[in-house]
Amino acid sequence: MAEYTALRYVLAGDVAEITLDRPDTLNSLNAAMRSELKHAVERAQAEGARVVLLTGEGRSFCSGQDLGETETGIPDVERTLREEYEPMARAILDCDIPIVAAVNGTAAGAGASLALLADIVMAGHGSQFVVAFARIGLMPDVALTYFLPRQVGLARAMGMAMTTEPVDGQRAADWGLIWKSVPDEALMQQARALAGAMAKGPTRSFSLIRKAMRASLDNDLSEQMRVESRGQGEAAGTRDFLEGTTAFLEKRMPSFEGR
Repeated sequence: MAEYTALRYVLAGDVAEITLDRPDTLNSLNAAMRSELKHAVERAQAEGARVVLLTGEGRSFCSGQDLGETETGIPDVERTLREEYEPMARAILDCDIPIVAAVNGTAAGAGASLALLADIVMAGHGSQFVVAFARIGLMPDVALTYFLPRQVGLARAMGMAMTTEPVDGQRAADWGLIWKSVPDEALMQQARALAGAMAKGPTRSFSLIRKAMRASLDNDLSEQMRVESRGQGEAAGTRDFLEGTTAFLEKRMPSFEGR
C-alpha cells in the first residue's frame, strides 16, 4: 500500500506520525481508513519507528463510523466489526512500540474507541470525548465496553454511554480517562515533544510495560506477578538495561538503543 487515501504517514526520525486525513467528514472511519490505519501501524514497526503519534487533520480527531459510507451506514455491522474494526484495533493493541494519541476536537463513537486504544492519550482542553452510539440506537464497540469501565469506573462509563453527553479534555484527564489535557494551541507541539522524548527512551522496556499493564486488567495477583517476573527477566537481558545502570553509576544521561 504505497499511497494512502484516508490518512497521512510520515516517518520523521524515530517517530511515525499518522494523521487521519478526511477533514471534510471530520475524519470519519470508512473502510479505507480502517485498512490503512492497520497497515500504517504495522509499517511503522517494520520501518524501525520507536513511537507512533496518532492525530487527526482539521477540527476533529475522529467522528466515528462514516454513516455516509453506505445508505444504511454500515452494510453488515457484525461482519464489519469482526473483519475490519477488530483487525485495526488488534494492530494498535499488539503493536510493539508505544502509541501516543493527540486528540484534537471531537473523538466520537468509534473515534473515542480509537483514541482510547492508544497507550498515552493527550487531548486539548477543548476536545470532546463522546460515546455517541446510543444516539443512533447502537451500543459502544471497538473494545470501548472493555476499557471504559476500567478507566473511569462503571458509573461514569454508564453515564457516558447512556446520556451520550460530551466529556471535555480537562474532565477526561480529571476522571482518568486520558493521561493529560493541554491548551488546544499547544497540543501538537507537546504531543510531538512527548513522542520525540519517548523515542529516545528504552522502547523495549516500554513494550514490556504496555503488555504487562494490559494483562493486569484480566489477571489475578499471582498471575500478574508471574508476568512481572518474566518481563523483568527479559528486560534485564537488554542492552538498554546495561546502558541504564551504567549511566546511573557514571552519573550521566543514558543513551538507549531500544534493544
